[in-house]
Amino acid sequence: MFDELVRLLRGRRVCVLTGAGISTASGIPDYRGPDSPPRNPMTYQQFVGDPAFRRRYWARNHLGWRHMDAAQPNDGHRALAELESAGVVTAVVTQNVDLLHTKARSRRVIDLHGTYAQVRCLECDVRMSRLTLADLLEDANPGFAQEVRGEGAIEVAPDADAVVPDSVPFRMIDCPACGGMLKPDIVYFGESVPKPRVEAAYAAVDDADALLVVGSSLTVMSGLRFVRRAHRDGKPIAIVNRGATRGDALATLTLHADCSDALRALADGTSGVVAAGAA
Repeated sequence: MFDELVRLLRGRRVCVLTGAGISTASGIPDYRGPDSPPRNPMTYQQFVGDPAFRRRYWARNHLGWRHMDAAQPNDGHRALAELESAGVVTAVVTQNVDLLHTKARSRRVIDLHGTYAQVRCLECDVRMSRLTLADLLEDANPGFAQEVRGEGAIEVAPDADAVVPDSVPFRMIDCPACGGMLKPDIVYFGESVPKPRVEAAYAAVDDADALLVVGSSLTVMSGLRFVRRAHRDGKPIAIVNRGATRGDALATLTLHADCSDALRALADGTSGVVAAGAA
């Protein structure tokens, strides 16, 4: 099934763009997979403009971020790390915030949308770890987790949050340095990706001979623009996803397949080819 993928990418230096579909096997749900329930992610405008939305987000995140922190890389993440070590993969540009590529020991990772592990102040731009904020929120909301669990099973949702009943009160925390608004260092829907990250991702695409998209529907422009860039430059583009994507018309090859299975086949079929040729 994956012979065409191996033939297309063998002997080429490959930039990889990953989306939520690569992490579902690690227990992290996605927004747009064929088996995903309808979800309405919070927008940047809702977060900064409405204290009720912001309070609900932090209540959900206070429970859900630990689930993401505990998640471990699956065979797809490990295969990409192996491909990088073999000289096949030159960079991983990820739309995910779960740090699983870094946990799998990929070295050149561009976290396009940030990560769950950092929080920043929108006023003074001070950063703190999510673990530090967790301690502050725990002190401000003693017994919160126990009360929520008493309402029933906790459903984990994407982006390091969980489903929390609105009936459970929650107290937010402001920036300890200036009293400003704290926000996860994650790019929300309706928010722009920082320009330096976009430029680094473009450079990674430009530096490679081919682009491989894994587990992304390419619904939002933050990922699709890199497919358009590779297509503009005449580079081969392979897309592996469980459903159709917005970039299929630009692709050299599309496979509706499991991400881990495809990446394992690619690792087994191409590892060492580029590295040996460059030696």
